[in-house]
Amino acid sequence: MSELTNPPAPLAELAWRELLNQHTEGLPAAFLAGQVTAYVGFDPTASSLHVGNLIPIMGLVHLQRAGHRPIALVGGGTGMIGDPSGRSSERNLQDLDTIRVNAEAIRRQLAKFLDFEGPNAAKLVDNADWLCAVSLIDFLRDTGKYFSVNYMMAKDSVKSRLENGISYTEFTYMLLQAYDYLELHKREGVTLQMGGSDQWGNITAGLELIRKASGTEAHALTFPLITNADGTKFGKSTGGGSVWLDPERTSPYKFYQFWMGADDRDVSRYLRFYTLLSPEEITALDEAVRTDPGKRAAQRALAHDVTTRVHSAEAARVAQEVSALLFEKGYPQQLSEAALAALRAEIPFADYVPPAEQAPESGIDVYECLTLLGIAASRGAAKRLLEQGGVSVNGAKLTAADRVISEERLLRGRHLLVKKGQREFGLVRVP
Repeated sequence: MSELTNPPAPLAELAWRELLNQHTEGLPAAFLAGQVTAYVGFDPTASSLHVGNLIPIMGLVHLQRAGHRPIALVGGGTGMIGDPSGRSSERNLQDLDTIRVNAEAIRRQLAKFLDFEGPNAAKLVDNADWLCAVSLIDFLRDTGKYFSVNYMMAKDSVKSRLENGISYTEFTYMLLQAYDYLELHKREGVTLQMGGSDQWGNITAGLELIRKASGTEAHALTFPLITNADGTKFGKSTGGGSVWLDPERTSPYKFYQFWMGADDRDVSRYLRFYTLLSPEEITALDEAVRTDPGKRAAQRALAHDVTTRVHSAEAARVAQEVSALLFEKGYPQQLSEAALAALRAEIPFADYVPPAEQAPESGIDVYECLTLLGIAASRGAAKRLLEQGGVSVNGAKLTAADRVISEERLLRGRHLLVKKGQREFGLVRVP
């Protein structure tokens, strides 16, 4: 990779944001010569992208902001095969209907990040459109002839699998990806493919195919693979699961909290990687981490920016409201309807059922609320909690005399927010 004193946009932007891992030597000159059309591929192995996909997505965003043209490819065709890069075992192959459903879901998510109008309008494509139409004989004659087995076995994605074995299916993946590059080169004038650093071998196979099949030059650019400061893999929640962009798989609140949980050692990098905040804004937040880390100003900015981009400004506002209540001693009386709805999905929730012996008009039995939520194992345990002063309702601490509370204390939507100690919450809705 060559180094320029004054690299052109978007290389300069990517370099400042520490997103530039490797690129072909002629790429800076290509950016200086005019508009570049570039693509990134996304495999539909799940019905949603996850936060690990945000780096290549942001690469496309920076490319478009610099005046170049981005193409996001959903691998409806290659997804039926599976990329061996970074894997130690064979993928489970998915059926065509599942791949199609996943591809459509991912297309909708990608559409949130890119501008599809104007002189450098983005475009979404699916490689199933051409891969599913090509015959095996044509593929072997027109593509396979350009690659020796020795060349393919030298690639890291193949070499790392030789000891335990790799199927012919996954062995041919790099040829399919190379074919994608050539096809997009012909159809859309694509001259740059971008991806994670583990994709370098697959991408350069595409350069080889374009050079041999059409006699023209194309380029490659890779982003670094991201790890946390403690060396763990980026993109896993505290429970170890993936953090998804689909709100049905990872709620906007949990998504927001994932970013709020960024280590002080990581948050500066993450602001560069995952937001469009300016260098001046990020530098100021870096200083805030150094001088007053307890306020977590950088984490708040990171969580708000990324949640807004992935979900919406309203989703970010609601997540911030819920977070403030649960972790910063917020005021339950100020909760919006949307925040209460979000809370129902995040903390124990129950519809209030008055005890059989209680007259409906006599108020709300706190013992019953505590047992319905599972905060107390029994009414006797609930009584002891009140006697110990360990329970509050809607922000007010209860005493042993507060077994029954009036409906005037209900929050909007006829809710009661019950809290035990400092961190255990539950929400009750009164019919």
